[in-house]
Amino acid sequence: MDPERFSSGMTLPEYLDTVQEYADLWRGVYERVRLPEDLVEEARALGEGWRLAVLSEDWCGDAVNTVPVVARLAEEVGWDLRVFPRDDNPDLMDAHLTDGRSRSIPVVIVYDGDFREVGWWGPRPRELQAWVLGEGRELPSDERYKVTRGWYARDRGRTTLQELLALFPRHRPGG
Repeated sequence: MDPERFSSGMTLPEYLDTVQEYADLWRGVYERVRLPEDLVEEARALGEGWRLAVLSEDWCGDAVNTVPVVARLAEEVGWDLRVFPRDDNPDLMDAHLTDGRSRSIPVVIVYDGDFREVGWWGPRPRELQAWVLGEGRELPSDERYKVTRGWYARDRGRTTLQELLALFPRHRPGG
């Protein structure tokens, strides 16, 4: 991604101003994030200069439960995070398809200081993804969402952040 395009993305507070679907939930999750100190320290050890591009849409239940947590971590450690609507950025989305075929979101793309992509995460933590694609398929969508939301509430973003941090090379961006 080039720097100009990255800069055109929205910060999470700017994105929250555009959210119409689940607006109270988006804001509530963002306001209540409590970052695990061990993961904050791990992120700080990675250094500054990282950039995170997030593909999202306001109607996405997985995004509302993960993007605010990732944004709070980025804020805490000084990384630049920008949100891009999935439907307005098909080129980014098509380069980060789940299992090479699905436009599932959210997607968090990690760039180093020179805007080189170093990895991406999404659309949900592996354990939850396995459940959704397995026994979760047996449930009606409203029941599946309740179970998924409960998983996120218990996990409080820890698994998302652990999986995201595992993508980072263990050196400073651009170095």
